[in-house]
Amino acid sequence: MFNVTKKSMQWGEETLTLETGKVARQADGTVIATLGETSVMANVTFARQQKPGQDFFPLTVHYQEKYYAAGKVPGGFFKREARPTEKETLTARLIDRPIRPLFVPGFKNEVLVMCTVLSHDLVNDPDMVAMIAASAALTLSGAPFMGPIAAARVGFEGGEYVLNPTVDDMQDLRLNPDQRLDLVVAGTKDAVMMVESEAYELTEAEMLGAVKFAHEQIQPVIDLIISLAEDAAKEPFDFQPADYSELFAVVKAAGEEQMRAAFAITDKQERTAAVAAARDAIKASLTEEQLEDANLGSALKKLEAGILRGDVVKTGKRIDGRSTTDVRAIESETGMLPRTHGSALFTRGETQALAVTTLGTGDDEQFIDALHGNFKSNFLLHYNFPPYSVGEVGRVGSPGRREIGHGKLAWRALQAVLPAPTDFPYTIRVVSEITESNGSSSMASVCGGSLSMMDAGVPLKAPVAGVAMGLILEDDGSYAILSDILGDEDHLGDMDFKVAGTDKGITSLQMDIKVAGITPEIMEKALDQAKDGRLHILGEMAKALSETNAFSVHAPRIETMQIPTDKIREVIGSGGKVIREIVETSGAKVDINDDGVIKIASADGTAIQKAYDMIHSIVAEPEEGAIYTGKVVKIVDFGAFVNFFGKRDGLVHVSQIENRRLNHPSDVLKEGQEVKVKLLGFDDRGKVRLSMKIVDQETGEEIKAEKKEDAE
Repeated sequence: MFNVTKKSMQWGEETLTLETGKVARQADGTVIATLGETSVMANVTFARQQKPGQDFFPLTVHYQEKYYAAGKVPGGFFKREARPTEKETLTARLIDRPIRPLFVPGFKNEVLVMCTVLSHDLVNDPDMVAMIAASAALTLSGAPFMGPIAAARVGFEGGEYVLNPTVDDMQDLRLNPDQRLDLVVAGTKDAVMMVESEAYELTEAEMLGAVKFAHEQIQPVIDLIISLAEDAAKEPFDFQPADYSELFAVVKAAGEEQMRAAFAITDKQERTAAVAAARDAIKASLTEEQLEDANLGSALKKLEAGILRGDVVKTGKRIDGRSTTDVRAIESETGMLPRTHGSALFTRGETQALAVTTLGTGDDEQFIDALHGNFKSNFLLHYNFPPYSVGEVGRVGSPGRREIGHGKLAWRALQAVLPAPTDFPYTIRVVSEITESNGSSSMASVCGGSLSMMDAGVPLKAPVAGVAMGLILEDDGSYAILSDILGDEDHLGDMDFKVAGTDKGITSLQMDIKVAGITPEIMEKALDQAKDGRLHILGEMAKALSETNAFSVHAPRIETMQIPTDKIREVIGSGGKVIREIVETSGAKVDINDDGVIKIASADGTAIQKAYDMIHSIVAEPEEGAIYTGKVVKIVDFGAFVNFFGKRDGLVHVSQIENRRLNHPSDVLKEGQEVKVKLLGFDDRGKVRLSMKIVDQETGEEIKAEKKEDAE
């Protein structure tokens, strides 16, 4: 019944297996990839016909984590997998970015790639396995895919690169000073296609070394996929790219001069209008048959790309008049919103981000329900890209893949410089509102986010800036590397290369390459040019704010205290009775962690101190020889019980009340009376022994020895 093909190899510490022929046989290509005990199934289907009028490549990638893969039941009310998590969305983007440029140019048939996590061993992250499975399934499917690709994750510990570090190794990197890198690289046999990373001030040389290391390590995986395809691949789909050379010649002759003049306009809005007018003029000169040609859009784009790309490589001048290394004019402003905890407006040319920082308590942490366990995050960065930022009318809805991806890139860039939670026990939320966009709003979010956190009083290790780089690579090998690219340069260029970091090193690197032929030398030059741009931007940011501001007066104050873990139960009390009483009495918010760290938060310092004192009285032990102020809670024939330390009571024997003989303690004491006592110690049964007679009841000071002798 089944015609199973299986290939295996040793890859790092684990065995990698690719299998096809048993499951989902009606899909065009299906592969189950297994690394260790983590298994991901990739299914590929593609349409045999292009939709009429289709002017783009409709590739859709889905990545789904099934909770059963880790033996878990989903959280929430409905108890089934619902909308994609952030991890699923980001992984789908990871798979999409390197495979999209590898389809034959001109192929515009619909393609669907679905990756499903079937098993997770909590050691090997399924995202890399999914990328390998998707590549193998595409290679088997017969679709016009110029792969295969493979992918690997790289860590950097003790000066050594680590292949496919474990899930635990990559969790909370900023709390693990030994692990300085989480890098994902995808590539073909000859070229790197995609890079995504979270780094901790690595040098340009260290980052480039990590990329090279990853590319070397994926070579055996590519060979394994090729071996599988030799035995199990379907016949290639008969696809020939459309020849629209005649149409392009007509389009070029009709509108090259006007299009070139349009691209010479430096203002984005005016340039966009002029380019649209040039397109309309070209269409007006075409016949009805040429207007109906499905390749008209491709011909127009080819004309635009040729004008933009060729002029930059030949002259070194870009469409806005800058040289290849120039960064647009920068303006930064902090503290512009009076009631927020921190705010900054960062403007670079026609790209602008309004970044706002809010400081919260432990209750505000993000709870994340993941396959490998539940955990909390105390740093959130949310990115919003409204239609008005590019002067368009559009539908506004929940965050899409673009918003989530750009927000995560900025998050990676900034979280490397955050203070440790023990030093700064706040939940930090940064929201980046993109108010204008013409090139790299994600890097503007990095710059604005850094400034807004400094404005809020967050003690960052160093300011962070980001810059977007581009590349134009011609067929003859000539190229130009562009600093601080515009939107048009991004769309029509061959590489999108975003680098963020401090003056000491890189904290995040993201690279998407649309063509093969990017050599290590080009990447090295791009990194060096990006460093110059980053340092320039940091200098411009310092004009607005060079040091962290004083803590925002509108933010809650948080004090931390450490208690023994065996005292946590006493502070919480039965059913939470004690901690509720502390909160109600003091007016402060109190969070207790399992490790005994207590965070006390309030805008009122008095409330914090009151809560602190109440907790301290519960967990602290009374000191022998110390003098306390207490209250008489019960009088008996042989003395009085005094509540002197939190809820702790002790006995003042009748002989220790005064330096004279009393008939009964009630002769001088009454319940509720405030008295000052000295802790003499504990008897054999652990009972507290107190004394009043050796303490001056007015001053609270111990009565001197000579006074005691005189009294005797």
